[in-house]
Amino acid sequence: MNPRAVERGTVDPTADVGAGSGAGTGTHTGAGAGGRLAQVDALRGFALLGILVVNIGYMASTYHGSGLEDPGFASPLDGAVRWFVTVFFEAKFFLLFSFLFGYSFTLQLDSAERSGARFAPRFLRRLAGLFVLGALHAVLLFPGDILTTYAVLGLILLAARRLRPRTAVRTAVALFAVTAAWYVLLAVGVHLAGGAGVDPGAAAEAERAADALRGGAGAVIGEHLRQLPDVVFLLAFFQAPAAFAAFLLGLAAGRARALGDLARHRTTLVRLQWAGFTLGLLGGVVYAHASLVRPGGAYQILALGVDVVTAPLLAAAYAATLLRITQGRFGGRTVAALGPVGGMTLTGYLTQSLVCALLFTGYGAGLVGRVSPPVVLAIALTLFAAQIVVSRWWLRSRRYGPVEWLLRAWTTLTRPPLRRTEGTAVAAPVSPAAREG
Repeated sequence: MNPRAVERGTVDPTADVGAGSGAGTGTHTGAGAGGRLAQVDALRGFALLGILVVNIGYMASTYHGSGLEDPGFASPLDGAVRWFVTVFFEAKFFLLFSFLFGYSFTLQLDSAERSGARFAPRFLRRLAGLFVLGALHAVLLFPGDILTTYAVLGLILLAARRLRPRTAVRTAVALFAVTAAWYVLLAVGVHLAGGAGVDPGAAAEAERAADALRGGAGAVIGEHLRQLPDVVFLLAFFQAPAAFAAFLLGLAAGRARALGDLARHRTTLVRLQWAGFTLGLLGGVVYAHASLVRPGGAYQILALGVDVVTAPLLAAAYAATLLRITQGRFGGRTVAALGPVGGMTLTGYLTQSLVCALLFTGYGAGLVGRVSPPVVLAIALTLFAAQIVVSRWWLRSRRYGPVEWLLRAWTTLTRPPLRRTEGTAVAAPVSPAAREG
């Protein structure tokens, strides 16, 4: 399994920050009222699309991430789709979600300070709820869950909440550098030991896993449990450092209110685009070549180290591009399309896993290993389009997504109102220059 490809299962559980008025509807309420910034919701919605494109590949084929190409789908078009997803999607979007986790964390801190509420107990309950949801998700739907990792890393973030922005950025850079250096040292060790290669039994193992996932509910859950130790190892030692580094970058950006006045940061956004679409994209090509052409050896491990320092640049370029779009001619349409999905990312993410489980495992159609990469990608895009429609419909009359409401109820130990009452004021559409406070 590719360590850096375990992007699987990422969501921003702080997405329901604020009172909920206007949440995910492309509207904005002032920060003083506990509101939220529509551009942030749009960014979350975009990140959820990237997560789906990555996750569905793992759910559709047990060969995915094994270093072997599925022998049933080896056409040039199949290969082109694999390259496209690996270069542009894998190991990028979990960083974007992690950044948003850290950013939203600062909004929650400010909201608690304004209301005089004790922040730590509520946040700890939120993390506990997140951990339970993640554990259930990993066992029942998709073992590549990261919600439990977020819950654990959230404890460290809580302890580090008073870090100065400059210190947070320096610590994040150091984490990326140390993780990359670890990969380089590991690659050197593998090379000196004579190299390595793809496990000779990988094909047989992939076929065995596919047969298990096509079985009944017991067989599916059993296979998920069998995979969990490997997934936990990869998440803890390979992905968690990069995710926490992105947390810290989000924390620093939140302290500076970087997303609240995008016009003031236009030059920075342009620089991020240049760096991301050059160095970041080059790193993505190296990562894809090692993963798809020469997997299993020192070169692939070295490429993972390259990816650690270049994937954040490409993720930042994506974010900068979308944020600039929200400030332009098509900003209103972009926010209206992606904002509602971003306003209920936890519900959206779990729904994605549920639908994919029904499609590809024995819970439903059992299509794992039987759908080509182009069709899998088409399914992902269709599912996300459906989520846009359903999310907009749901949030027209409701304040939260269903899972967000449950998590909020547990966090606050109250029964928050779900439906928008007739007396609830409707927030005005967000303007391109809307500020956070």
